Amino acid sequence: KQDRNILGVIDKVGVETGKKVIGIRKNARGIISEIAGKNVHPVLGLPGGVAKRVSEDTRERMKHFAKEAVEFARFTLDTFHDIVLGNKEYTELILSDIYYHNTYYMGMVDSNNKVSFYEGDIKVIDPEGKELLRFKPSEYSSVIGEHVEPWSYIKFPFLKKVGWKGFSDGKDSGIYRVAPIARLNAADGMATPLAQEEYEKMYETLGGKPIHNTLAMHWARLIETLYSAERIAELAQLPELTSPDIRNMDLKTPGEGVGIVEAPRGTLIHHYKTDQRGIITACNLIVASLGNSAAMRMSVEKAAKRLV
Repeated sequence: KQDRNILGVIDKVGVETGKKVIGIRKNARGIISEIAGKNVHPVLGLPGGVAKRVSEDTRERMKHFAKEAVEFARFTLDTFHDIVLGNKEYTELILSDIYYHNTYYMGMVDSNNKVSFYEGDIKVIDPEGKELLRFKPSEYSSVIGEHVEPWSYIKFPFLKKVGWKGFSDGKDSGIYRVAPIARLNAADGMATPLAQEEYEKMYETLGGKPIHNTLAMHWARLIETLYSAERIAELAQLPELTSPDIRNMDLKTPGEGVGIVEAPRGTLIHHYKTDQRGIITACNLIVASLGNSAAMRMSVEKAAKRLV
């Protein structure tokens, strides 16, 4: 327990690896700050666009960082293969029934059914991997219900088409999961070549789609890290990245809007209603932790019964 901090990580993987982790984090935060003003809670966004464009100097730094990020992601995956997948006990833990739930999965996909973080439809697959439905952000309330329990302040989202059947998994239960393994399960693949190779390797190793093993989330997260690094390299090449056209001033009277994006920990749904001045009068958020809340409750109960 006392080793679960940065010093514990360095002790486990070595000083040189620790330096790589700290270095890549520093450089990533630097790029974010350069583009968005701050690396936490950026101050870039404005109604209709953003406050400033990306400079050519920043573009060049992005290109350099992208190469570094791809190398780091590949190094991290190699380390995962050696230390985790190369250890029989760790592999058995990943495949253990203790950390297994047969659920639906939700994630954003692009027009080619590949994993997407910012634009696309939300796709839902059943526990057998078949597409159940897909929807636009504005349609979320007709797809997702929010169950309430008297003993908790949080809600427990479920698929209305299947219904709430309590804290149970299986095809008859409307509980779904989000986050990396859910996104990869819902999609047909990754949109960048190196990430696609690792995607195929994961499903081949763990027995095909969909993967219901919760601890496989870590492998999926590393695949998305590699995809993100490759995607930065692609975005850094786009001519429009440094365009001065950064705001659409044809603003309309505010009313109601729904936005959905994918965060590292899962699907984020924000629904706002405003008055004529743009002041929020109603708000509903289904954040990633909430999307996984029912599954987390089941996971804790199952692990406690088997291990405690």
